[in-house]
This record gives sequence, structure tokens and C-alpha cells, in this order.
Amino acid sequence: MHGQLVVGAVCCLVNIAIHAAIMSWVVIAARRAARVTARFPGAPRLTVIMMATVLVLLAAHASEVLVWALVYIAVGLVPPGNDFYFAFVNYTTLGYGDILPNPEWRMLGPITAMNGVLLFGWSTAVIFEVLRTSAGALRNLPTHS
Repeated sequence: MHGQLVVGAVCCLVNIAIHAAIMSWVVIAARRAARVTARFPGAPRLTVIMMATVLVLLAAHASEVLVWALVYIAVGLVPPGNDFYFAFVNYTTLGYGDILPNPEWRMLGPITAMNGVLLFGWSTAVIFEVLRTSAGALRNLPTHS
């Protein structure tokens, strides 16, 4: 079981590094975009910034699932061809249960889920930060009585 924990911890750290790099870039880029586009109407500008932010976050999560899938391939966790699917099911905590992992490495599933939950929470915080810093655009919206 110690081998599973070590492999899982290393994979988590790789994903945290990926997430940190992308999250830093997203926040910086969103702040810059908000400044550069300040003359445009508030709601459309904010919509475009948020859409771009979420699209990048989705790509970040997909790349992190791919890291887990590569680990699954390396250890032979599931039958060939099911690695990315099984990683995605675990990462999102969906847990269909339609594929059973190799018992020697089954702890990687819950570790993947724990990693996914933490990184989804981090992404939620980044979405809120981008919305907060870009929301100056909302000051330009007309108010309705």
C-alpha cells in the first residue's frame, strides 16, 4: 500500500504544479484583459473574460486527468483503453463502478478523487477571483428600476 500512496502523492504534486502554473497565468491574463478592454460594455466584456477563463480551466482539468491516466497505464490499473475514462470518472468523483481496478493499485482511485475535489475547489476560487477583479465592467451597466 505504501507504493500506492507514494505514486498517488507524486501524481497529486504533478497536478498541483500544473494547476498552480495555469491558475497563476489565468488570474494575470484575466486582470490584464479587464484593463485592456475597459472601454467595452460591461456585460459582454465580462462574459467573454469568464468564458475564456472557464475554457482554460476545463483544459487544465483535462490535462490533469491525462496525468492520472498515464499513471494508470504505467501501473496497469485497468484494462487497456479504459485508462482515460476511468481517470475521468475518479477525478470527478462520479464513480460509476463499471470498471474494477487492479486490486494491487486500487487506492489510486480514491487518491485521484481527492485530488480532483481539491483542484475543482481551487478552480472555483479562481473563477470567483476573476469575476471579482473583472466585475468593474458591471459599473458601466445601466440600472433598471
